[in-house]
Amino acid sequence: MKQKNLVLTFVFAIAVLPLFASNPSDKTLSTKAVELVFPELPYAYNALEPTIDAKTMEIHYSKHHKAYYNNFLAAIKETPAANLDLKSIFAEISKQPAVVRNNGGGYYNHNLFWENMTAAKTAPSASLKAAIEKDFGSFDKFKEEFSGAAKKQFGSGWAWLVLGKDGKLFVSSTPNQDNPLMDVVEKKGTPLLALDVWEHAYYLKYQNLRADYVDNFWNIVNWDVVSKRFEKK
Repeated sequence: MKQKNLVLTFVFAIAVLPLFASNPSDKTLSTKAVELVFPELPYAYNALEPTIDAKTMEIHYSKHHKAYYNNFLAAIKETPAANLDLKSIFAEISKQPAVVRNNGGGYYNHNLFWENMTAAKTAPSASLKAAIEKDFGSFDKFKEEFSGAAKKQFGSGWAWLVLGKDGKLFVSSTPNQDNPLMDVVEKKGTPLLALDVWEHAYYLKYQNLRADYVDNFWNIVNWDVVSKRFEKK
């Protein structure tokens, strides 16, 4: 029985390896909208406890994220957007109806969010760490600015670490399901790290204590994925 379990574990590890070896959210951006798929969660619902509880993870992924995906596909069905890739849609999102903006953003933002987290202990690559220290003054100052953006975002939204077109890193926040790839945001760039501060992301465990949720987020950041995303740009 032990040998059988070992074999099953190995097979499972091989099956999910591509999810960790590459960044599915990057591929999502270049995929024709009508061909987009709902991604597998790259860990068990309880994998990120105690920072994020299993029940929150299950509801967040299987209900909220899945709804964004389904609603987005329904919204672009039989429209010109169906044959555009997601990056092109975001680049002119101001021309799309609100249902495409909200659900397309919700679908992509959550893809990025799941990849950004892990139960393993990781650290930024040397090149990302150097860039953070150069553009923010120190790693601690970056964390302070990012945490501040997440805690101060009014209502529902996201906090981001972004690589600007000038090659410099910056922190921003966006309301609802907007993201830095959209033409409606003030500061545009490539998202590297995302934190969901909608109440459904934390309320079962933290209630009104968003600040505690934000502070604990640093315990589960997948710096391996964030570093790879930075280094390929």
